[in-house]
Amino acid sequence: MDLSTKLNINEIFYSIQGEGTRAGLPCIFIRLQGCPLRCTWCDTPYALELKKIEKMMSFAEIIDEIRKFNCHFVEFTGGEPLSQKDSATLMKILVIQGYDVAIETSGHLDVSVLDSRISKIMDLKLPGSGMYKFNNYDNIEHLTDNDEVKFVVADKEDFFVALEIIKTYELIFKVKTVLFSPVFNSITPLELAELVKEYAPECRMQLQMHKFIWEPNERGV
Repeated sequence: MDLSTKLNINEIFYSIQGEGTRAGLPCIFIRLQGCPLRCTWCDTPYALELKKIEKMMSFAEIIDEIRKFNCHFVEFTGGEPLSQKDSATLMKILVIQGYDVAIETSGHLDVSVLDSRISKIMDLKLPGSGMYKFNNYDNIEHLTDNDEVKFVVADKEDFFVALEIIKTYELIFKVKTVLFSPVFNSITPLELAELVKEYAPECRMQLQMHKFIWEPNERGV
């Protein structure tokens, strides 16, 4: 494992995990630059351009940076972390070094490259994202009870499409939890909460905690 290997990094920052089963925990975020998808509701447009070089950092430099923080929970996000093929190698190195490592991924790119000890948070796309056709359902066979599936819901149509996916792939029995998130400033949290209560009581609704702690568009949080 060559520590001189470089990744295109958008930003590395220490914050509070705002989503998922670890919501509320301090977390080091490694945001990689570049994503092949263009979701209509994307809240990190500054990290999308694949050809844009933000900061090339070696594995050794990235590890030195995260060691500055008194935290052993690291999440890779983007962009799309798997759009840089060497990211999976760095994740494995961190796992070996004792870090609790998670990745937020779209489910579009192959997750079988990831070490089984890495927690996958797979954000399967719904029609409201405009990227629904790019879901790679073959990835579901690589999910375990260490992983989470997230659906970002823009409207009722999105919600019921998500229910069909959950049923078809038996996600409730496959992963640790299935999450529903409302698109910020689209469907209201109340509307989504009522839908989850009535139709998906075995799932979990979530809000992006960091957008309530800090200004919603603030970077590095």
